[in-house]
Amino acid sequence: MPRAQQAERVPPHPDLADVTLQQVLEALVDPVRRLIVTALHAAETDVACGAIDLPVGKSTATHHFHVLREAGLIRQHYRGTSRLNTLRREEFEAAFPGLLDLVVRASQPRAD
Repeated sequence: MPRAQQAERVPPHPDLADVTLQQVLEALVDPVRRLIVTALHAAETDVACGAIDLPVGKSTATHHFHVLREAGLIRQHYRGTSRLNTLRREEFEAAFPGLLDLVVRASQPRAD
């Protein structure tokens, strides 16, 4: 695929300077979205949308990925027909220090 066509297959991503804390917290309030963030945090490579086991249907999962992208938490791109996702760790840490680690830690099961 020519490079120009590949660029068209990358959805827009917000500049984190334009993302508010309110927008981030609203994205993270949903447990399905926290599950996605936690899975991406644990991943060592980009992850396809369908590779994360979610308790929702495909169209609802697509909505959740969209909300996370719009809140600046994830970056998406296509490889072939797969939409791949990665957590914007470094950028997000610079914009909201410590928040991502707190969310991931709070999402882990507690040992009693």
